[in-house]
Amino acid sequence: MTQFHRREFNIAAAVSGIATASAASAKRVYGANDRIRLGFIGVGNRGDQVLSAFLEQGDIEIAAVSDMYQPHLDFAAKKIQASKGNLPDAYLDYRMLLDRKDFDAVVICTPDHWHALQMVQACEAGKDVYVEKPLSLCVAEGRAMVNAARKNNRVVQCGIQRMSSPFAAEAADFIRNGGIGKVSVVRAFHVQNEWPQGIGRPEDAEPPEDFDWNQWLGPAPMQPYNKNRAFYRFRWFNDFSGGQLTNFGVHYLSQIHRSLGFDSPVSVAALGGKFVDFDNREVPDTMEVVWQYPGNTLVTFSQFNASGNQPAARPCEIEFRGTKGTLYFSTRGYEVIPEMVTPNQFAARSPINRKLEQGWRTGEKAMIEPAKISGTMRDSDHARNFLDCVKSREKPSCDVEYGHRCTSAALIAGISLKTRSLLDWDADKESFTNHAEANKLLSYEYRKPHIFPK
Repeated sequence: MTQFHRREFNIAAAVSGIATASAASAKRVYGANDRIRLGFIGVGNRGDQVLSAFLEQGDIEIAAVSDMYQPHLDFAAKKIQASKGNLPDAYLDYRMLLDRKDFDAVVICTPDHWHALQMVQACEAGKDVYVEKPLSLCVAEGRAMVNAARKNNRVVQCGIQRMSSPFAAEAADFIRNGGIGKVSVVRAFHVQNEWPQGIGRPEDAEPPEDFDWNQWLGPAPMQPYNKNRAFYRFRWFNDFSGGQLTNFGVHYLSQIHRSLGFDSPVSVAALGGKFVDFDNREVPDTMEVVWQYPGNTLVTFSQFNASGNQPAARPCEIEFRGTKGTLYFSTRGYEVIPEMVTPNQFAARSPINRKLEQGWRTGEKAMIEPAKISGTMRDSDHARNFLDCVKSREKPSCDVEYGHRCTSAALIAGISLKTRSLLDWDADKESFTNHAEANKLLSYEYRKPHIFPK
């Protein structure tokens, strides 16, 4: 096994769920049966899915919900009433929800460009926080979010569900403990054929009467309303998201980091663009990212949005290639395919010894045992872990620092693409060592009156 980076021990603690409780950080001591009162900010689309996960839990009460779109509020309130029997208070302005003193934690499922402001303000209001991934829109936001959590002694869970999945943790432990040997290459894939029209090319227009476009933009630059820039499709536009690199890539990087035992790369390079150009998106439809990690492992992220055929030898979203075998990982489980070795295999490949091949083929032997493990990833498991940690004051399975490191690895790849540069990354200083202009992209200026969190 390669020598672990000095932060590896923090990763191992996150994987195993071992953390030191901080009783002083709790506003009150919870009993096992105590109910946790929650507020939800953002209840459309992904917010509705996360709401369902929390409604499965028997020890919660959802006291308030906030969303800037009234139909989302109405739907969520009725859903909560049908499930829990109470009708929550509803707010169009999330700040009114945060002003409430009578609940314990906040769940934030708003678009990416809102995460930092709302999470920091929730911590300052004394609330524990569950915030969806990707944690932030830029690296400086993520660090401010970590600082806010630590300064205010808050439990903060980043919404990367696989970090609470037992089979995903098992696969990571197997790889990190040498199960497939030395891992020299990891390949991750987002493959989906969106041809011929993708998300389409709607014209800019006036926003609907019941939709406050200025409020939705928040700290993002003012720009014309386009229905593709709102709600789910905001992920295809740079002012609101890092594209599929952060949308899917952060999920993959969380599994890769704990499997390798490192939380940050040492360098990154990316190429790509709108190569098929079938809609009005700003993010690439085709991209290839390469990170180098400590211990000499290359990690790649391949985004193919104009071709949907299988990218690897087995169905997977991540392929870990080791000296003893290959592990194919997906949301449904993982499969281990052993490397086959033969007596004198290298000598037999030489021209002089090719005549020996027929004899040594019969001596092939697997270096490790093959395996095929089924599993599931459930939002409810991640919600349960957060609630348990609110009570115990332990670090959750995807603590804010871990979510920040996974998100940062994706964000710096986006900067490499924008600058068309091979970038060397100092994970301790969170800056590039070889490109001053790229460092300027680690932060951005908020639109007034919003103030960037420090």
